[in-house]
Amino acid sequence: MIEHKKSLIPDSDSKEFWDAAKRHELFLQKCCQCGRYHYPPSPVCPNCLSLELKWEQVKGDGSIYSFTVVRVPIGSEWAQEVPYILATIELDCGVKMVSTVIHCDAKDVKIGMNVRLVFSDRDSELSVPKFEPVR
Repeated sequence: MIEHKKSLIPDSDSKEFWDAAKRHELFLQKCCQCGRYHYPPSPVCPNCLSLELKWEQVKGDGSIYSFTVVRVPIGSEWAQEVPYILATIELDCGVKMVSTVIHCDAKDVKIGMNVRLVFSDRDSELSVPKFEPVR
């Protein structure tokens, strides 16, 4: 995920996610009614509309569901980041997350490629989940 620090302000729904990321852990909401994980965090289950949710740690293993290579920066603060791989990652727990794939040439990325979670520390208060190929 390419982001600007000012745009990542945790709210009551996402605070647990960002607190866990700071510890280099991935926590997702799980519905107590239907048992499904979901992302992004929300006050209600998007599957069954239950308000009974809990946070659980999950592994960051998954595969690339889709991707694009971003070659034009969306702002001057991202100019040094291009090109980068922006991908939808399907985690083994069934959740899809949009993030960046690092440590991989754009020519080598493939749909279905196995990836694992890594964290990018922006500073002492912010860690961002990213993914790298499983080799």
